[in-house]
Amino acid sequence: QVQLVESGGGLVQAGESLRISCTASGRTFNTYTMGWFRQAPGKEREFVAASRWSDSYTYFADSVKGRFTISRDNAKNTVNLQMNNLTPEDTAVYCCAAAPFYRGTDYSPRKFMYWGQGTQVTVSS
Repeated sequence: QVQLVESGGGLVQAGESLRISCTASGRTFNTYTMGWFRQAPGKEREFVAASRWSDSYTYFADSVKGRFTISRDNAKNTVNLQMNNLTPEDTAVYCCAAAPFYRGTDYSPRKFMYWGQGTQVTVSS
């Protein structure tokens, strides 16, 4: 069983930056494709970004491309999401997720086996 714990959420103003992190338990983090998802009130869960374990390939939703970056530190079992130029539309609960040994390019939620509880990100206008 893999446990994922997010941290770093908070309240920022539009145009500001925020970095959130996710730390995983276990000793095989380097074999997990890691993803970030978000869910705003009244909306469906939305893919944000992913980092593939096998080749460090990264992929972003169009809505965050150019503003968000994803990075991972396998030695620390951590994946980070750096969010720049935030807008109120980025307000949501952000969750990280893990897909062990996944090499595909379909980053729908069903591909991810383990999920964190989430961290709230609120962007005021």
